[in-house]
Amino acid sequence: MSSEAVIDVSGLTKRFGTKTVVDHVDLTVPRGAIYGFLGPNGSGKTTTIRMVCGLLRPDAGSGQVLGYDVVKDSAHIKARTGYMTQKFSLYEDLSIAENLSFVARLFDVKDRARRVEEAIEDLGLTARARQLAGTLSGGWKQRVALAACMIHDPDLLLLDEPTAGVDPKARRDFWDQIRRYAARGVTTLVSTHYMDEAVQCDSIAYIAYGKKLIDAPTRDIPRAVGLSAYEVTADDLDGAAETLRAREGAELVARFGQSLHVAGTDKARLDAALRSIAAMPGFTATPIEAGLEEAFIHLMSQSADNMA
Repeated sequence: MSSEAVIDVSGLTKRFGTKTVVDHVDLTVPRGAIYGFLGPNGSGKTTTIRMVCGLLRPDAGSGQVLGYDVVKDSAHIKARTGYMTQKFSLYEDLSIAENLSFVARLFDVKDRARRVEEAIEDLGLTARARQLAGTLSGGWKQRVALAACMIHDPDLLLLDEPTAGVDPKARRDFWDQIRRYAARGVTTLVSTHYMDEAVQCDSIAYIAYGKKLIDAPTRDIPRAVGLSAYEVTADDLDGAAETLRAREGAELVARFGQSLHVAGTDKARLDAALRSIAAMPGFTATPIEAGLEEAFIHLMSQSADNMA
């Protein structure tokens, strides 16, 4: 992975009416990186992605994407970017091959027939090349959409919740392909809600209601948030959770199967909160290392909705 920044922007801001939906967001993404973009619904992830790829003009901010000015050179940025939206956006009454040929024509791809054939083979679509896109399952539609994004060999791939609604195997296959693209130098910015996908990313930024709260290598996120955490069991788990949520120090109380994960940034106060339920039948509290999920639940709980 090169240290050369493919995305290097600062202060990106977008307002709709009186609401600021993206509030001075900075992003620096090196070439070949897979950069995760996480946050609750309505947090400004999609708006930020659209500003980065030149589809939406920022109200404030500056910087470069692929060496082009993010404000002035949107046409150049779009020509070298593949953008996969949340919703399947190809023609459902055209076949896979017809859809890819159409997109290739839009980008004025040279030797179009050969490039379409290569894209179909690359993503394992050969047996379905003549099948209508509208008859495909979610996982196969995802593959076609990715093939369309890559038909013009972009240097930057922007994926907006690309695996929503597809099964775990299709998600795994998708990420294997993204890794292959990264090995070829393609930079990927991907928004996701899935923790098993977040751990695939080299670095993660968490955006909540327009503001970027944290930006660090994936392995460093829990440490950067600074949580102490315990796995808690009790015979009355719901009662334990209700009591803990009323105590200072237990900033995160979340159900994980047959136990609770309880975390806070002040260990002394967290330990005091746990002592308040120590007499409950079946109580145990085992120290654990806070993970990505605990970190992001905590960050979300500390954020105020800017659209409220």
